[in-house]
Amino acid sequence: MARSSNHEGEALKRFYVASSFRNIANVRYVAQALESKGYVNAYDWTRNAPARDAGTVTLDDLRSIGQRERDAVMGADVVVILLPGGKGTHVELGIAIAQRRRTILHATDEDLNNPETASTFYHLPELEKCHGTLDDLLAMIAKRPLSRSDPVLRQ
Repeated sequence: MARSSNHEGEALKRFYVASSFRNIANVRYVAQALESKGYVNAYDWTRNAPARDAGTVTLDDLRSIGQRERDAVMGADVVVILLPGGKGTHVELGIAIAQRRRTILHATDEDLNNPETASTFYHLPELEKCHGTLDDLLAMIAKRPLSRSDPVLRQ
């Protein structure tokens, strides 16, 4: 997948935010904050909300959306998982893990560490965890710049 460049020729950092529709405001907050810092949103799935809410989504729509979401995760430099998430969020987590993308799990509480609610995959050593506010998450992303030489990002 070709990378966009900024005016200095550096590759722009691509991100994808996975979550559920019930977290749509948080997804948009994180996406807008990252975009304001020069990151590029690989795919904004929140734009599908009006069709979902109206009940007009078809199976063909689901197939197309699924393909775009898969491609976005595979093309992202960093994948942010905002919990709680639904089925799609966890599929996207699996794709990110398999593609060795930098993946950050975010929860406002300690559910990530609760054996009753946590997925086994949340505890893979290559995943980063963030407990706290969305601003804590954004600071965590900014603290570790993305690099193609990063062993997690190498393919």
